[in-house]
Amino acid sequence: MSFSRERPFVLVGAGKMGGAMLSGWVADGIDASALMVCDPHLSDEMDALLKEHGIRHVTAMPVDLRAGMVLIAVKPQMMDAVLPSLTSAVASDTLVLSVAAGTPVSRFEAAFGTVPVCRCMPNTPAMVKRGITAVYPTAAVSEESKKDVTRLMSAIGRVVWLESEDQIDLVTGVSGSGPAYVFYLAEALSEAGRQAGLPAEIAEELAVATVCGAGELMHRSGEHPSVLRKNVTSPNGTTAAALDVLMGADGLQPVMTEAVAAAVKRARELAG
Repeated sequence: MSFSRERPFVLVGAGKMGGAMLSGWVADGIDASALMVCDPHLSDEMDALLKEHGIRHVTAMPVDLRAGMVLIAVKPQMMDAVLPSLTSAVASDTLVLSVAAGTPVSRFEAAFGTVPVCRCMPNTPAMVKRGITAVYPTAAVSEESKKDVTRLMSAIGRVVWLESEDQIDLVTGVSGSGPAYVFYLAEALSEAGRQAGLPAEIAEELAVATVCGAGELMHRSGEHPSVLRKNVTSPNGTTAAALDVLMGADGLQPVMTEAVAAAVKRARELAG
């Protein structure tokens, strides 16, 4: 990969998402001596992980350091403070990665010049190594660097590559915000069970286990969701009766389409 002890891979921000990625890289056997974490406020858990693996930690970027790669994993509202502090570490051949929502490539090019940049949109299941990350590369990103990014992001789940930066907002509406939709599905299913007459605790356990189990089945089977749906739907049975409601004209699809459109609209507003 395009980093080494002399020109390290610097993770800027080791919060929940940055920490999840770092844990995945360590588990995959990345060269810890070529890593550096820049974060002034480490959690006790992250501090222990760095010490266990001998990963360098700094609270501010050393002025004499030149990074091979930099991954920026801070909140978008912190960019004004963070980007100027990184300029000395970013050379013309440094690969800059960002997982910050709503921060366009132009923002990084304004700070660092025409350097290779990849905007990455992971989602929260990355914290259990079951996420999916969409990546948009600028023209300056080489094919070899794309392979490096794929290997890095595969440590937290699957990776897809985008053709245009505009697609990032669409990804945000589907997979970026999508875990919350699934969590709400579990909530709604639990509440429906309670209203049907089940004790609340049992309804919740049934709903959560069903959503988790169905997701795992979908993951392992590799079948299209529609195939799995049909496999468990007997003609004129109980599932068919429920799906008549969910798949009706006022059912789930139009609501989901509207919800994703609302998320995409808001993502574009936040990006300016």
